[in-house]
Amino acid sequence: MSEEKSEEVKGKAKTTTEAVVTPKDVKRVWDEIYSELSRVIIGKLDVLEDMFISLLAGGHCLLEGVPGIAKTVMAKTFAMTLGCEFKRVQFTPDLLPSDIVGTTIYDPKAGTFKMRKGPIFTNILLADEINRSPPKTQAALLEAMGEKQVTVEGTTFKLEDPFLVIATQNPIEQEGTYPLPEAQVDRFMFKLLVGLPSPEEEMDIIKLKHKQVRQTVRRVTTPMTIVKMKETVESKIYLHEDLMVYIKDLVVSTRTDPRLMLGGSPRCSIALLNASKSVAAMRGRDYVIPDDIKRIARVATAHRLQMKPEAELEGTTGTMVVNEILRNLPVPV
Repeated sequence: MSEEKSEEVKGKAKTTTEAVVTPKDVKRVWDEIYSELSRVIIGKLDVLEDMFISLLAGGHCLLEGVPGIAKTVMAKTFAMTLGCEFKRVQFTPDLLPSDIVGTTIYDPKAGTFKMRKGPIFTNILLADEINRSPPKTQAALLEAMGEKQVTVEGTTFKLEDPFLVIATQNPIEQEGTYPLPEAQVDRFMFKLLVGLPSPEEEMDIIKLKHKQVRQTVRRVTTPMTIVKMKETVESKIYLHEDLMVYIKDLVVSTRTDPRLMLGGSPRCSIALLNASKSVAAMRGRDYVIPDDIKRIARVATAHRLQMKPEAELEGTTGTMVVNEILRNLPVPV
């Protein structure tokens, strides 16, 4: 084989992990993922974009929407394009914590106990209808979401990177459900509202299903590449101090708003910081601008706010409060 040919083969053998090191590379990968998802998913691509932002920022997503709007399909298709391992857990009233994290079992041949890992040991975990399980089972996710690890009978096990929890809940069904505790709601970087399709999108869905064509997506990237992209977001995206002050002022404003019992926590500030850097990288920039923060302010903040009863009776929502704060907050120039 000639020297030129040898170098060509070596070039082709290089992994995408080696190539993805700049924000422009992150943008290129996201554009490919977006193009692939748009072939299969009709509408809701903004939700999928938010999921990717959360993934790069090391966060987790809570999807809220009525049944039948393809929340599970979205999560599964998203994982397929990323080349990530995907597992789904259907949360039910009788689900136990050990059904999620795993347990130790006795091996009679070896005479020892060994770990039987649960579905949480994956890259992307879909916690379907998370509010159908009691608080003890919901709490099994807390350590995994916050520390990227689980502890079983005193032994700590690290989870794989990347690791993303996508939880779903039904906003209209109350019977047999357990509202998520505030500590767990705060663990989700984003709360994403998945609405019904528009009449045009509904028609496109009907036409797509009428063709009886099996829609598949190709793998665009790999878990190792995603880890590299996360490192790029963390270390190569510049955030001016004025924008740090902008994030601080946004979160502090929620704590002093008279309509709120509880404002954003420091975890909210960190979510805005990391998610805005993800947005910048996905736009191909190595610096954050105010619009990047505005892009994710609502989905990263509104679900952390607790309204006072009188404000709730007046129909005020967390999103409305965040929108008003953004309108009144001076934007750095």
